[in-house]
Amino acid sequence: MPRYEYRCRACGTTFEMRRPMSQSDAPAPCPQGHDDTVKLLSTVAVGGSASAPVPAGGGGGGCCGGSCCS
Repeated sequence: MPRYEYRCRACGTTFEMRRPMSQSDAPAPCPQGHDDTVKLLSTVAVGGSASAPVPAGGGGGGCCGGSCCS
């Protein structure tokens, strides 16, 4: 189940809730008891290396890579 981040407009508290995607826009009460909250936009960080070297010959396999079509 995904987690969504919300902020309370009354006290400024930021909190997370786990709920189904179908309920992501439903009202989310603040842990302090306030009802005036807004869902925050989340960012996703993806790690990895785009600078990895490509093997000689293009790195493809089979005929699609040109290895067997001489």
